[in-house]
Amino acid sequence: MGLQIHLEKIKHKALVISQINLATLYRPISMKTFYRRDLPHIQPVGAAFFITFRLAGSIPKAAIDGLSEKYHLQIQRASNINDVYLRNLEIFNLRKKYLVEMDLILDKINDGPQYLKDVEIMKIIGNEFKKHDGILYNLIAFSIMSNHVHLVIDTGNQLVDIKDEIDVNQKYVPLDRIMKQIKGATAQYCNKYLKRSGQFWERESYDIYIRNEKMLNNVISYSLENPVKAGLVENWEEYSGNYLKMESS
Repeated sequence: MGLQIHLEKIKHKALVISQINLATLYRPISMKTFYRRDLPHIQPVGAAFFITFRLAGSIPKAAIDGLSEKYHLQIQRASNINDVYLRNLEIFNLRKKYLVEMDLILDKINDGPQYLKDVEIMKIIGNEFKKHDGILYNLIAFSIMSNHVHLVIDTGNQLVDIKDEIDVNQKYVPLDRIMKQIKGATAQYCNKYLKRSGQFWERESYDIYIRNEKMLNNVISYSLENPVKAGLVENWEEYSGNYLKMESS
């Protein structure tokens, strides 16, 4: 059952699409940031993003190495496409497939760390997401599963005072810095709560930028339906690790 069907059941509320910079979903953005760890990240300035990140050690090394190698080779080939638009589109589609495959692995794993199923841990992470809402991004939705997190944000709110590329370099906080800040803080708070030390999150985060409103709705639905598909609840609203920004109509 899709998100749109669920939303019809709560007609007194409406998804805060109006706060999302939909202009960035419909026009190409010339200013882009690229950085690389295991896979390249294409992060348009002011875009909305779907991000997945997971606990350290949540996937066996052999499984993640095999998946990374498979897509790394395909992305290397895609990187040789001469046309910039077609090259970025192919890399975008490959990253999307990578995310789906990784998510399937995470959902099937029964062993390994599952710290995130603790309700107090969910609150710690959710509060950190909300702390930056309206500053570094507009928070749209998230789903905190036992070993990984889905997050949907829009960084378009940072563009209000940005007029040119100089402003971008001086004022804009890119996604990789946002995620470093979130993961650093939550790792510290969660480790303190759990009375443990050491690496909490896997260093790599996996992100794709949201190209249009249809994709936006799809990634919101995908995120919030994750616990339903895992058999944890019957309705996404019942899951304590889910969040969707709503407003009274």
